[in-house]
Amino acid sequence: MSSVVPAPGRITTHVLDTAAGRPGASMSLTLHRLENGGRELLGRFLTNADGRCDRPLLEGAAMRPGLYEITFHVAEWRAAEETFFDDIPIRFRVSDPHAHHHVPLILAPFGYTTYRGS
Repeated sequence: MSSVVPAPGRITTHVLDTAAGRPGASMSLTLHRLENGGRELLGRFLTNADGRCDRPLLEGAAMRPGLYEITFHVAEWRAAEETFFDDIPIRFRVSDPHAHHHVPLILAPFGYTTYRGS
């Protein structure tokens, strides 16, 4: 009889710039865990040419149930042009630390969308 070991959980993201029709390359973002009224910085990241980070934002034993926030630093990324958005924080809950939580940002000049991807 074999035992099934759950896959290690992870948080990933990617950025798509719909105005330019391409990935959001070189955007900085941060990941925080929110608990007990405080914010714990878990990491700073930069998207690659594909608009993704080269590694998960969080994975394995560091994953635990709770509230997390990815902040996309849009104004810094668009420093050469005027932008409507400054930072875009996306808060989400991890209930199953063994699951994959993919939280993308689809960015337009005056709006954005996110969803739980796969």
